[in-house]
Amino acid sequence: MFPFFRRPTPHLTHIYLTAQGGGEILAVESASAELGKGLVGDRYHAGKGYWHPVESCQVTLISEHDLHQTRKRLPVPLENGEHRRNLVVSGLKTNTLRGKRFRIGSALFEYHKPRPPCGYINQLTGENMTKAMGLNSGVCLRVLESGIITVGDELIIEADKPSIA
Repeated sequence: MFPFFRRPTPHLTHIYLTAQGGGEILAVESASAELGKGLVGDRYHAGKGYWHPVESCQVTLISEHDLHQTRKRLPVPLENGEHRRNLVVSGLKTNTLRGKRFRIGSALFEYHKPRPPCGYINQLTGENMTKAMGLNSGVCLRVLESGIITVGDELIIEADKPSIA
């Protein structure tokens, strides 16, 4: 008889905030997600992201899998939020979230679009982060229900996004 192997439940491993585009990234243990705005205390929530007027996200997310792929391409620093994404999750590939709504803590999010790396990240990190991240650069999320998220919270996929008729 084959042993039953269960995949680990996806969970939140890191939360990073910065008050403005290009600002210092701070790791926090918990954050408040606000409906339609993003994470309280972050540049996107305040409308101060570097690309805010052009192409902003409410919240950005990257997976441990994406970070592993980035490290395989180039040895760039990623341990302290140098990737500049708000949330890091383990236990899934980012494309698993496409078309989904999901909970982290008491907040409800939905996949919005891919978050390609921009050249500005190279100015901030002093590395070729854009080349290293490539297609594994994370995604943008929308906050559908306000709530508190905490490092260690499970990511629970609720449903596919409803289609627009």
